[in-house]
Amino acid sequence: MAEPTTVKCLVWDLDNTLWQGTLLDGDDVRIADETKHVIAELDRRGILQAVCSKNDHDHAWQRLEELGVAEYFVLPHIGWGPKSDSVRSIAERLNFAHGTVAFVDDTPAERAEVAYHLPEVRCYDAGQVTELLNLPEFSPATVTVDSERRREMYQAGFRRDAEREEYKGADEDFLRSLDLWMSIGRATEHELSRAKELTLRTSQMNATGVHYDDDALRRLMTDPEHEVLVVTMGDRFGPHGAVGLLLLHRTPGAWHLKLLATSCRVVSFGAGSTILNWLIDQAATAGTHLVADFRATARNRMMEIAYRFAGFEDQPCACHDAQEASDGDTADVQRLHLVATPRPAPSTMSLDAVGLAGERVG
Repeated sequence: MAEPTTVKCLVWDLDNTLWQGTLLDGDDVRIADETKHVIAELDRRGILQAVCSKNDHDHAWQRLEELGVAEYFVLPHIGWGPKSDSVRSIAERLNFAHGTVAFVDDTPAERAEVAYHLPEVRCYDAGQVTELLNLPEFSPATVTVDSERRREMYQAGFRRDAEREEYKGADEDFLRSLDLWMSIGRATEHELSRAKELTLRTSQMNATGVHYDDDALRRLMTDPEHEVLVVTMGDRFGPHGAVGLLLLHRTPGAWHLKLLATSCRVVSFGAGSTILNWLIDQAATAGTHLVADFRATARNRMMEIAYRFAGFEDQPCACHDAQEASDGDTADVQRLHLVATPRPAPSTMSLDAVGLAGERVG
């Protein structure tokens, strides 16, 4: 039996679910210690949490603050509309598929309303709250450093988005105002779980859709011909965390980019083009050609556009043929080719990167 899809966001009702009692009835609502433990542990596991409640917004949010849990919740929807509308809005704002969203409520009619309009959303009775941590869908296989701060990164992203809405200048000027930085370095054992997660969680910006487990990444990390590179980013609002992974096979004839995967969260910051331009510039310095694998999936058209925009083409070359022989060929994988020439440093962010000969660049 296949493992269930991991929940990325749990949406909580408030009255008689998150807390005991009904706020508008004048109850002195409290949160049970067991529920507080569930909230904190889900947060540690990297599962986002939101609120969807039929209540007066200011009164309810003030009570969440008084109870010391408001910081755990993103995108609170507290009002009087249908809860399915609120859950749909939360999923859209997070860009999460409905199948990765869960909803918990004490009222059967509310759960039925959400299930009817959003059949992929998993619904749970309030009586199941203390059991959630033991369910496989709330138990990700690995908890990375980025998992533990995922909520903080999303909250920083919402503040960043709000500032962008108010910014009147050009997009490039706004990016400069963020004080963006990028770091590209060789993966460490500490980063291994996040590197694996990037191959699993990214789909729109994954050049091949191929997943690598811990053992496969470790083998590549210890192979002197391969580079396993992790990209991290941040800005004045806080860290974006690890946002990209490159798997590169370096041979005398060419450098073979076997995988590039980046988080969709940083596409608008020009992360993909910055990474590719850096790699192309490194290859130009080394005087070698670049070959990149691309395998079309249902969602990664954006990655093909990024490769083409960077200059990769379906161009025959002796290095291309040699690379097919050394790495093997797969019928559904395109091998794109580029003759590397020097590229300028990024204009909207600072870049600190390991040189592929060992020295740092930046």
